[in-house]
Formats: sequence, C-alpha cells, structure tokens
Amino acid sequence: MIRTGLGWLRRRPALWFVALLAALGAFVVWTAPPAMPSYAETRAGWRASEAWLRDRNGALLQTVRIDFQVRRLEWVSLDHVAPAVREAVVASEDKRFASHGGVDWHGLGGSLWAGVRGRHARGASTITMQLAGFLTPELAGPGARGFHDKLRQIRAARAIEAKWSKDEILEAYLNLATFRGETQGIGAASRALFGRSPEALGKDDALLLAALLPAPQAQPASVGRRACRLAHAKDCTMLIAEAEAMTGPSRRLADDPGLAPHLAYRLLDKAGETVRSTVDAGVQRLASGALRRQLLGLGGDRARDGAVVVVDNATGDVLAYVGGVGGASTAPSVDNADANRQAGSTLKPFLYGQAIERGFLTPASILDDSPVQLDTASGLYVPKDYDHDFKGPVSVRTALAGSLNVPAVRALLVDGVEDFRDRLWDMGYRGLTQDGDFYGYSLALGSAEVTLLQQAAAYRALGDGGRYLPLRLRTDDPRAQPRAVAEPASAWIVADMMADADARAVTFGVDSALRLPFWAAAKTGTSKGMRDNWCVGFTDRFTVAVWIGNSEGDSMTRISGTSGAAPVWREVMLALHRSVPGRRPARPASVEERPIAFAGGIEPSRVEYFLRGTGQSGIAIVAPGARRPRIASPVSGTIYALDPDIPVAKQRIRFTSVGAASGERLHLDGRDLGPAEASPMVLPGPGSHRLALVDTAGRVLDRSLFTVR
Repeated sequence: MIRTGLGWLRRRPALWFVALLAALGAFVVWTAPPAMPSYAETRAGWRASEAWLRDRNGALLQTVRIDFQVRRLEWVSLDHVAPAVREAVVASEDKRFASHGGVDWHGLGGSLWAGVRGRHARGASTITMQLAGFLTPELAGPGARGFHDKLRQIRAARAIEAKWSKDEILEAYLNLATFRGETQGIGAASRALFGRSPEALGKDDALLLAALLPAPQAQPASVGRRACRLAHAKDCTMLIAEAEAMTGPSRRLADDPGLAPHLAYRLLDKAGETVRSTVDAGVQRLASGALRRQLLGLGGDRARDGAVVVVDNATGDVLAYVGGVGGASTAPSVDNADANRQAGSTLKPFLYGQAIERGFLTPASILDDSPVQLDTASGLYVPKDYDHDFKGPVSVRTALAGSLNVPAVRALLVDGVEDFRDRLWDMGYRGLTQDGDFYGYSLALGSAEVTLLQQAAAYRALGDGGRYLPLRLRTDDPRAQPRAVAEPASAWIVADMMADADARAVTFGVDSALRLPFWAAAKTGTSKGMRDNWCVGFTDRFTVAVWIGNSEGDSMTRISGTSGAAPVWREVMLALHRSVPGRRPARPASVEERPIAFAGGIEPSRVEYFLRGTGQSGIAIVAPGARRPRIASPVSGTIYALDPDIPVAKQRIRFTSVGAASGERLHLDGRDLGPAEASPMVLPGPGSHRLALVDTAGRVLDRSLFTVR
C-alpha cells in the first residue's frame, strides 16, 4: 500500500523536527541581509564631494566641488545639529525611535492591518531600517520593496541596533539622508537650502527638512503643507513661502568666502581633502580688492582682467594668489597668475644686471637711444621706444629706470642673446625652452612668454641679492635652499636703479604710481599690441607682481605703462608697509660709491655706484673722428627684390657709411665704387653681393652681405 500526504511525518516526530529546522534555516538564509558596517567604519568611509583650501592660519579660503554625482560636505556630529532638527526628524519618521530595537512592531502591525482593510498604509520603516537601506543600497534601491526585501531590512536594522547606540544611528541617518536633489546629509542641506550651519537652524527650518525626507523632489507647496501638518498649524502660508524660498536657486555654501578660486582649482583634486596654503587671507583680500577697484575704474572697454601675486621675500611663501576677480571678464575661469604672456620690458633688469656683472657696462655707461636696424634670420629688426621718441645718448641708469627700448637692445648686443637667455632660465623663467637664436634681439624687449608667478620669483631673487628660491604655495611643501644665480653686487646696483624715481622721471614723470614714500624697486612692462601690462617690484620684505590685460589676448585700449598695473602694485605695497616702511638694502662691500660728471650736459652730475674696480669720475661722448668707420646701409643680411613694373634705372641702391672721413672707399664684390662719403648709388645684378669699407691701406674696416632678387 502506497502512503500519500504527510501523514508519515506525524508518525515520525524526529523527521518533522528536522524538516522544521531545515525550513527555518532556509528562511534565515533567504532573509539574511548583507553584513552591516560599524559606526566607526561608516564614518571613516564618508567622503565629502567638496575639497577645502585654507590659508596659512587655518581660515577657509575656498571650497571646490570635486564629485558632481552627489553633494556632501564634512560629516556633522550629532551635537552640532540643532535640537529642533533632531526632534522634527524623529517625530516625522520614527516616533518610537528611542524605545524600539530597530523595528517598530506596533507601527508595522498597524500598517499591515490598514493594508488588509484596504486603507492607505502608512510607511512603517524606522530610522534604523532606513539607515540600513542607506548603508546597503540593495535593501532600499529601485525594485527593493517586496516582502522579501522588507524582511532583510528588518534583520539589518536589528543587527545595527545590536552594535550602534541610538545617537550614532540618528547621527548617521542625518548625514546619509537625501534632502533635496543631489544634496545629501544635514551639512550640505542646511547650507545649500538655508545658508546656515546645522546648529544654527530654527524650528521652521527643521520642519521643512523633515518634510523633505519622504519626498525630496516634491513641489515646494507640498513640502510646505507637509511641514505645516508636522507643526499641527492651521495657517500654512508662511511655511509654504519658506519652502518656495528654500527650494529656489542654489546658493553658495554659507561658510565659503570664495577668496581664491584659481588657487583652489590648482591645488585641490581629491574629494574630501583639505589643503593648507601659504596664502594669508588678509593679504588675499587686500590684493583682490585693489585689483577689483582698478578694473572697475578702467572699465571693461579698456581692460577686463588682471592678476596679483604677493610673496614673502624671506621664505618664498606666496601670501596672495589672485588669478582674476570676475567683474567684466568674459573668461573668469582663466588663471591669469599662471598664464603665459609676453613679458614686455620686465626682463630688462636681468639684462642690465648680467652686463654689469660681467664688466661690460656700468650704471654710468652711455648707450645711444637712436634708430637702429638689426639683421635677424627673419629680416630686419627695428626696435622703437614706447613713446616713439628717441632721447639720444643716455646712461644705463636712465635707460633702465625709464624703460627705453633701443638702449636695451644695444645692451643685448654687448651681452649676447644666448647668455641672456641662460640667465633668464636660471632666474626661473622656465618657459624659455628655445635657444637664443629663436628669440633674437627682441628678447631684450620681452618677446618671450612668462607667467606672473615666474615674474614674482625672479624679482624676489633680484631683491635677495641674486639668490633664486622656488615659491611655495602649500605649507606642507618642503622648503628649498636659495640658489645663487647673480652676483649680490650687480643685483644691488640694478635694484638701486629701479628704485631711482629721478632717473625714472625721463619717461614716467616725477610723480608716477611707482613713487612710494619709502624705498621700493619696481619695473613696468607692456607687451606688443598692448595685450599685457605688468608692474613687478619689491621692498626688503615683500615682492608684488601685477598683470592687467584681457584673458582672451585681445588688446587693451587707452592704458599706459603706469596707468594699468602700477596703481594696483602701489595700493598693495602701501597697505603691506602701513606699519613698517620698506628699507633700502645694505650696500655690499664690493660696490663702491663715486661722484660722476657727464661732459657736454648729457646728464646731470650725481653720485653713482660701481662694482669695485670699475668706477669712473667722468663720462664724455667720443668725438666723431675717433669712431670706427662702418657701413650704415645696407645692413648685412638685407634682401632686395627688383620690381619688374618699375624702370631698372629707378631701382638703384644707395650705399652709405658712418665715420668715413679719411679717404675710406667702398668696394662691391671687389670693384671700387669710389669714396665712401660720396654714398654712391648702384644697381647690382641678381645674386649675393659683398660690400666692403676699406681704408687707404686696403684693410677692410667693415663689410655687409646682401642679396638682390
């Protein structure tokens, strides 16, 4: 006879017990939740979506968002959350939170009974059960709403309650809950929605936050009405209005001063990190304010952008890093403190310093500020002064202080392009990666591109006796040792010339923005096409570098060498030295002082400084008859192109010389053209030609190679 049904189990209780255990075990396995982390693990694993830049003293400078998937700030301890928030959240989400062990059986039973009777079932998930869902998204994600998932969530809540305290559970819940949109956690929600810290929230704020928890994306009116029900209020007008304001456009985090956005984006790249910079918040505000006021005064039609860098000379620490201030800028995200721009005349101090150091020039040496044409690989180079005026014979002191261009080019001819390029490289201008021939004679006038940070570092070195020190932007960066690049004596002499307001008056007048009531050395510069305006200078304590221009590279209008960047430099310098004025550096022992007189009234007599052993007491212009005769035209390397539409007889070339007054003659390709002073006009045939200036004994004094095509 075949047995049917389960009757045989009733006659074998042991088998029944085994089957029951097996079923129970299967149920336990089926409803097992993922392992729950501890409170310590949860807090340690928290990663904010922001990163924070602080100043050298710990004050917040800037907050930068790194993670754009969610908006989270630092973890907020429960004792830093306003009591009203805790009370409103518990009243809204879990009234019996303090008494249950993770599951509100009374609320769960009521919810099930309401469901059986066909009524709206109120949610029975406790704060602990919701926290389990936050910790393990598979328990509360899309599709996780069935009976099986609810059982697993209940068990997870029980596991949490067994290891966590109630305060830890509520604290984690407030930090992990989503309140509005992408805003997660009480820290981000309180600042983004109300502009206040969690501990500064009021009763209405707390009600609105609690009303957002069930439906973070609900319409403002719905959020206001729910908050009104939580408050048991009859008039909901005020709460609805507050909900409208709360859910409006996002506001900047209340504790973010927004002082250094460009530096923050330079130094911050990891979510949750905090970097302490060398910047001083007070100096940063000072520099930003000075730049903002100057750009406002200039107007966006003249110049839209600017940057300021302030350096502590003793340490190389950057005390202010202003990459821009917005305003009329059309490219506010560009970091102008670290953008490559043409240097203009700001490289001249290093040129004159090297020439003085090598004994080629002294501050009293005379350079001719007159038109000159120089042969380059790309054709003739004809430098001109900023004002298109030529001063004639001037001293090196006047040439540097007055920022005269032609004398600087003549100084480069003496010093050498390649050597000057190497000196700039040693001074930290690491963008000059080509050899000297690439830059040519225009390097004296700043044709190379540099950054404002490089300018500040190089001028700091000049003020520190020629010792270069890499700038520091972070307090945890190692301190480097200064490296001697230039001789202290020549660096001191150049600084003295840059601080000479009387010598500067030739170009800038007696009362320019560069004249301060204490000792300060400064140099301005304007690049080709009026695209960049610089002012860089130093005292014994600080170096300040300023750039004014347009981030996109278009030209400025109606801005001179001292009306753009110089007023910002002046305002910052005056503020930095409000208590202690700048002092003149001590003169090195290898620098001697001498009175000097200039014959012919070239310049007024004065006291001048020289490297020991190079001093002079008088300067005179060499008589024309004592000068070496030379060919003035054509300049060697010139290329002439014959025009077929112009009669050949009208295309003769005039050969001219300078200083030829003793029977010198011109020879073209070995053929005598006659006396040099006659300036003969000749029509050479196509090809390469050699013009020579020879004396009466047949010795070649000068030659010029040119081509006719």
